[in-house]
Amino acid sequence: MTPATSLFSPVEADLRMLAENLKQLVGNGHPILSAAAEHLFGSGGKRIRPAIVLLISRATMLERGISQRHRRLAEITEMIHTASLVHDDVVDEAELRRGIPTVHSLFGNRIAILAGDFLFAQASWYLANLDNLEVVKLLSQVIMDLAAGEIQQGLNRFDTSLSMEAYLEKSYYKTATLFANSAKAAGILSEVSPSMAEHLYDYGRHLGLAFQIVDDILDFTSSADTLGKPAGSDLRSGNLTAPVLFALEEKPCLDVLIEREFAQAGDLEQALEIINDSQGISKARDLAAHHAKLAIEHLADLPVSDSRYSLINLADYVISRLY
Repeated sequence: MTPATSLFSPVEADLRMLAENLKQLVGNGHPILSAAAEHLFGSGGKRIRPAIVLLISRATMLERGISQRHRRLAEITEMIHTASLVHDDVVDEAELRRGIPTVHSLFGNRIAILAGDFLFAQASWYLANLDNLEVVKLLSQVIMDLAAGEIQQGLNRFDTSLSMEAYLEKSYYKTATLFANSAKAAGILSEVSPSMAEHLYDYGRHLGLAFQIVDDILDFTSSADTLGKPAGSDLRSGNLTAPVLFALEEKPCLDVLIEREFAQAGDLEQALEIINDSQGISKARDLAAHHAKLAIEHLADLPVSDSRYSLINLADYVISRLY
């Protein structure tokens, strides 16, 4: 599998600058925020979302080079993503993220919630300073979608009647909205045509859906060490994802275990066995591959460049995480 970081070679220097800028932007002014910023932005991570913004910026500004506003958009994108993770970890009571302690496990829930709020507010402030109303609307929509996705997921816990359409809608809100709207925003800052802006949005949307479906598969197929959290966490908490929904169509006996919320000893283990014994994971892989293929198709009109090549390879990389 190609490491994600090697796909980002056209924007490698940009991403290094982004990591340093984020620690400065967030940490200045308060020791707790400074410590949280160092923890959040100094801990590595793939930086896929800002990398997409920077790759699209370079792919659409071949003659001119990217502007400070493109760079700031990439930073805003990572701030929004990180703020959502800080809040998600509080909601999920997660002690680890990517194998390292979460903000709330280090500083407590109160500080974690306020740190997430601060990141959202700061992202909004920097967003307003881009002086582009269309971009402000796109990224403001993302912040609303992220909250809507969390609410939707909470309301649908252990709901075996959940449709695949509702699952994909929730996956859009929780993950793909940031991919899609930040991709389109990068194109708008480059003053691309309206049709190209829509293609960039659709690239991000399908890539984000593929990314989330793959994450949901890995919850069943990866070890706890690889995931940085216990395997089967989503199912245990009642979050029914693509592998489960496909398995439910094939194995109705799964219904009973989920609807009683794994109340009896061995219920969760039995459910995991049923899912692994079904076509659920295989069908979910096909669904992820379908969305990755659609993402690539939306890059057809982008001029040939190393950055365009990286965007195509990124869609392949998302699927390769399964193998």
